[in-house]
Amino acid sequence: MAWQETVEQTVTGLGLDLVELERSAGGLLRVTIDYPWEQPEEGRPAPVERFVTVEDCEKVTRQLHYLLEVEGLEYRRLEVGSPGIDRPLKREIDYVRFEGHVVDLTLKAPIGVTGTDVAANRKKFRGTLERVDGAQWQVVWSDAPEPRPGQRVSKKRAPVPMQAMQFSLDDVQQARLAPIVDFKGRRSPGAALAPQTDANDGTQAS
Repeated sequence: MAWQETVEQTVTGLGLDLVELERSAGGLLRVTIDYPWEQPEEGRPAPVERFVTVEDCEKVTRQLHYLLEVEGLEYRRLEVGSPGIDRPLKREIDYVRFEGHVVDLTLKAPIGVTGTDVAANRKKFRGTLERVDGAQWQVVWSDAPEPRPGQRVSKKRAPVPMQAMQFSLDDVQQARLAPIVDFKGRRSPGAALAPQTDANDGTQAS
């Protein structure tokens, strides 16, 4: 069994989801975890959302230390933590969960957006994620500049037209929640940071 599968099975066996797995050239192994998301059922209260704790990170770290030693995987440092404000979207359920959020999207190849000023070779987009129908999604954005802090926007000014780019998940090379923080320092909805555990000394990693 590949060590990646070992990590995923270990995480899911503890009742968590493996969000992302990264291994750097410097020997850092970073494991990002979260609690499984339950899609709200129509007519019923939304399930209570659970957030990863330091104890969850420590529990996963202990299990992975043992299992990766059995697998013979060499690494210098193991970090286990929850997603940050730039959480990756990899599965369809991630797109469903974060519909309505602003995302950064990179396509495998350019998709022409007819009737707009979008360059034909453009592959990167930032916009609000929306489901069109079936397997089709879109990002919607405006090219209007963001107002500066304290700037007053005239109500008489004509709004800049919205633009949209449709895509399927097979078209996506990478997608993440846009790391947007408002002027008061609050993080974007649904993308709260949680601690990471440094496996070397059991303390919280920065």
